[in-house]
Amino acid sequence: MKLDERKMKILKAIIQNYLETGEPVGSRTISKLPGLRLSSATIRNEMADLEDMGLILQPHTSAGRIPSDKGYRLYVDNMMQEKEKEVAQMKEFLIEKVDRVELLLKQMAQVVAANTNYAAMISAPTLHQAKLKFIQLSQVDERKLLVVVVAEGNIIKNTMIDVEEKLRMEEVLKLNILLNSMLNGLTISEINLGIITSLKEQAGIYSKVVADVLEAVADAIKGNNPQIYTSGATNILKYPELSDRSRARKLLTTFENTAELNQLIHDIGAEENTGIQIYIGNENQNQNMQDCSIVTARYELGDGLQGTIGIVGPKRMDYERVVGTLRILKEQLDRIYHGSD
Repeated sequence: MKLDERKMKILKAIIQNYLETGEPVGSRTISKLPGLRLSSATIRNEMADLEDMGLILQPHTSAGRIPSDKGYRLYVDNMMQEKEKEVAQMKEFLIEKVDRVELLLKQMAQVVAANTNYAAMISAPTLHQAKLKFIQLSQVDERKLLVVVVAEGNIIKNTMIDVEEKLRMEEVLKLNILLNSMLNGLTISEINLGIITSLKEQAGIYSKVVADVLEAVADAIKGNNPQIYTSGATNILKYPELSDRSRARKLLTTFENTAELNQLIHDIGAEENTGIQIYIGNENQNQNMQDCSIVTARYELGDGLQGTIGIVGPKRMDYERVVGTLRILKEQLDRIYHGSD
């Protein structure tokens, strides 16, 4: 069944208001909602049509309307189509953007290593204090829910969760409204104990579902360890002070160890300063790099996406040239990103 835009808006308003209050919804209540701009008389006529179509019911004479099972079904199907389309568009955009950025960062790492004669590392962009955009709970069966979490930067996380209590469609809709109304637009640090407690209290017997959803939200927002692109590791072995067998082995092992590089990037990224930073010798957290200097800069691609560029060389590196190179790289990434939107 297809409805015209006005009828669909009124049906959605009735369902959403009923889910929030549990009370029959009258035309006067609907007329006060923002965005409709319809008179009570017009709304009453449309509600009469919706009732004739079997989408809403009038439980008592002179009372407002409540959704029928048929109305719920149309609402849910329409909502799922909209969300699936939105998620599909976001995934397509994200894949295209990630592919483009990945190639760009690989090329930049190679160019930096070749131009400076040092080693280069560039981390793929990850979310920094990303905000939650929306949550979509979809019922797979009575005891399983698909949770789709979309965070700022169009990062999408799909998680399947088990539920202890059987869920009806009405409960799933209520949980969707509850979670989105309280969490949308928040960063992970803003989802505090008070919000979590309130969510669980309002969810009642489905508090465990809320806890599982919050875990999926945290996972989506905090992200995973980023891909790190390196180039020119053997360049630093050209310098006598770094070329003896023991030092060379440690340095090369570090560049091949994704976990160590991720930890190094994490330690750098934890600092508040977003400008160019220089770490000399023992200032480096990684013991294998304490005979080196590391010069880093954080770059931004918008939508909360940030990454780190690092140049590794001997303590006697040409700092002026390296800092100049990083400034140019930051400017190029900013230009490339904004020029491709």
